[in-house]
Amino acid sequence: MHDITVALYLITVLLFIAGLKLLTSPRTARMGNLVSAVGMTIAIVATFLGYWSELSNWTYILIGGILGSVVGAFLAYWVDMRDIPQFVAILNSFGGAVSALVGAWAIFNMDKVKPAFASTGLFVGSVVADAFIGTIAFVGSVIAFAKLQKLITERPVVLPMKNLLNVIALILVFVFGYLLIQNPHNYLYLYAIFALAAFLGFNVTMAVGGADMPVVISLLISYAGLSAAALGFTFMNYGLIMVGSLVGASGLILTRIMAKAMNRDFWGILLGNITPPEMATTSSDAAFYEGKVKSTSPDEVAMMLKYADRIVIIPGYGLAVAQAQRELKELYDLLTKDGKEVYFAIHDVAGRMPGHMNVLLAEVEVPYEALKTMDEGNQLLEGADVALVVGANDVVNPLAKEDPSTPIYGMPILEADKARSVVVIKRSLSPGFAGIPNPLFIRDNTVMLFDDAKKALRAIIDAYKEL
Repeated sequence: MHDITVALYLITVLLFIAGLKLLTSPRTARMGNLVSAVGMTIAIVATFLGYWSELSNWTYILIGGILGSVVGAFLAYWVDMRDIPQFVAILNSFGGAVSALVGAWAIFNMDKVKPAFASTGLFVGSVVADAFIGTIAFVGSVIAFAKLQKLITERPVVLPMKNLLNVIALILVFVFGYLLIQNPHNYLYLYAIFALAAFLGFNVTMAVGGADMPVVISLLISYAGLSAAALGFTFMNYGLIMVGSLVGASGLILTRIMAKAMNRDFWGILLGNITPPEMATTSSDAAFYEGKVKSTSPDEVAMMLKYADRIVIIPGYGLAVAQAQRELKELYDLLTKDGKEVYFAIHDVAGRMPGHMNVLLAEVEVPYEALKTMDEGNQLLEGADVALVVGANDVVNPLAKEDPSTPIYGMPILEADKARSVVVIKRSLSPGFAGIPNPLFIRDNTVMLFDDAKKALRAIIDAYKEL
């Protein structure tokens, strides 16, 4: 590989790191995407330069590149912002599949593609790792997509003796991997590894409920990166090794962040045991709420906002489902025009994935300085006159701090109950993803506005304008 190619790969990795850094802030996220795209373009150019003499059929390469670019651009514009989690999942499945298939092709053509300075054991071992991890990423991501898209049940489907079956499959992968290293031309061993990896991807992901699927997706992203790094060792391609390692590490860090935000055991996630603990037996939701909920109207909410000085808005997945971000921005403009302090407190997993809610609000040009992290939001909530909860449930549930028997106990939440008054916009009293009641809805300082978020916000806006 030419020195210029290696240098370009290094520049790619540096641009990816810079892009990740820029993505940490809504203000610079757009630039972060652009910087990362430039890095990927440089990586493609570097690959062509490094393997120029070995490329023969340019027609197929150009057709594939053009088709992929057109389809990618179309999907990026077409996908609904509510569907970003499953969109990420299906894109990640492509990465895992390509990595695994290229690894298989390398075994079939080992005599031609194995680098002269690489040992057979390293070459075949890296293919085994690539095929195994890439297939898990592919199958797991496809199932994650299907669950989030409601093509299959979102409920956990746990096979009998799931963990034992996983351990047996993992041991067999090592056995067949060793046998393949000893006899690289016996492709039955490779097929067995593919089958076992597919089983593991299926068994682990099916056992996870739809609410936890974003955590699994972040882990599968890490797996796809690690499979790319293993493929880099197959061809001794420094670019794949560096970028794959970066993606693998970033995915693990994201998984750790989401595990903490959703009160899941990080090591359990790595082992495929993400299903949350069962909640202790409690009274039914109907009995929990009966006679304790105070309903309100858009006119009353508008009046509360009119006389408030500081307002903290807590958007949730219900806002994304209703596509009410434009109405929320219009309300924000009305309130700030009257000189009120208005902030948005964003939970780490609001809208299903980290950054999802920030993107929705940035899409309608909510000022970046108004978007606050969970810690900043909790500080603002203590002195807030009104906390306006729009379509959020579990992320504002006080049981996370009060009841050890609930599956969300210990999960960081936005402490909406600390505001002087709380307004919750929600279709009904149905539970969130955790499947538990929310005592915030019956607190003395809470009123409920039962309606679709978009309709409710429009009614509040109209009422506010008449005051």
